[in-house]
Amino acid sequence: MFRRCACIPVVLTAVAIVAGAAASAPARASGGPPQNPFLAADPFSNIHDDTWMSNTYSIAGPTRGATVVHGGEPAWLCGSLTFDRAGQIVSVCITASAPPQAQIIDPATLKVLATYELPTAPTPPGTALFQNFGGGGYFFLDQHDRVWTATRTRHIFVLAIHKTRFVKVADYDLTRYLKPDQELTSALPDFGGHIWFVSKLGGVVGVLDPRSGRVRVTHADSEIENSFAVGRDGVYIVSERSMYRFALGASGRPRVVWRVRYRNSGIHKPGQVDAGSGTTPTILPRGYVAITDNADPMDVVVYRTAARLKRGRRRLVCQVPVFHKGASDTENSLIGSGRSMIVENNYGYLGFTGPHANALTAPGFARVEIDRDGSGCHRVWQTLDASAPSVVPKLSTKTGLIYTYTRNPGADATWSWTAISWRTGRTVFSVPAGSGTLGNNNYAGIALGRDGDAYLGTIGGISELRRR
Repeated sequence: MFRRCACIPVVLTAVAIVAGAAASAPARASGGPPQNPFLAADPFSNIHDDTWMSNTYSIAGPTRGATVVHGGEPAWLCGSLTFDRAGQIVSVCITASAPPQAQIIDPATLKVLATYELPTAPTPPGTALFQNFGGGGYFFLDQHDRVWTATRTRHIFVLAIHKTRFVKVADYDLTRYLKPDQELTSALPDFGGHIWFVSKLGGVVGVLDPRSGRVRVTHADSEIENSFAVGRDGVYIVSERSMYRFALGASGRPRVVWRVRYRNSGIHKPGQVDAGSGTTPTILPRGYVAITDNADPMDVVVYRTAARLKRGRRRLVCQVPVFHKGASDTENSLIGSGRSMIVENNYGYLGFTGPHANALTAPGFARVEIDRDGSGCHRVWQTLDASAPSVVPKLSTKTGLIYTYTRNPGADATWSWTAISWRTGRTVFSVPAGSGTLGNNNYAGIALGRDGDAYLGTIGGISELRRR
């Protein structure tokens, strides 16, 4: 089923840029993310760009002289932005007053070209509405430009894109394997084409064979509130307590290859969905995977991915504290490039409604790097110059810029597109983007389009940082 959208007029607003220091691009990492044959071409397939969840682009993003353009439909928050072969933005968008929608959006005009209404269900108990990522928050585009999206009714829909319309071509019913309150969080393909899925409540880990329709499930030790990373060697999932590597067992059932507990203060910190890691795991070259823990202060944690370790090697490579005690957490995946990881501080974010709406959060970005010999890690830089309440930041290895979305000091809650140097951590430029609730992105992720412009879903619609 498809219905055309009655789009509101798009307002184009050009904003002057604030100059800053120059950036230098990171060295190209050998052995970067491989192309998963069942995902759309990197880096346009999912909220974290590729199968390793690296949050990186090898294309150039906006630089000095960029302007901000606003458009789309206010009140629809499009958290995850992907791009089909035609360059169209494809997303699953939510609002408080209607069921979720798959949407096709014109990247030039930001007009909604087509919609497909997805089924809805009540928010699971104990989940704040503004922190409910189920029902499409982590959809993906496959190699045929089809949308695979979890629904709030515990199905996985497959929607084909026919120019500017959606057609549902498959519907996988998982209600036999999930309780009514176990909403699907994320689904992703492995390198053999099996679809792995997880639920927050109950920590369900499942595998769907789309050819036969067979489903096999197991359970983690606690809830799973993020997405996961997929390598050639397995699937990396973080629960509220532990880091896992899973593989496909002989019977098609997911099996645990290894599991390690990470440090946990037990505190459900403001800005987090639960009292655990707030990150989707990020795979790095040369056999590493990284998350953040829930210590106080938070650590960037790196593990070796091998099923069996050489004598003298430990699973844990390092745990490097970042930011300050009592003001340190993240609810967004690390950026991973070569041996480097970028972490953003989200401590203090409490949503876009209520008495603490759009609050100024604890500032902080840091770059942590694995030592060349793999014996540990070290912090390259840490900055407290920028406060990014909830955005998924991205790195262009071409420009050496980390693109983020910051909340400026002041009671009027103004927001800005901000670019930070990967090399030094200094702010390179900042562009005003909006104010108040309409400017809030509420956990939505930045994405670079095929044209190199940057896009972000906000409560007020799509915001674009357009190149000169």
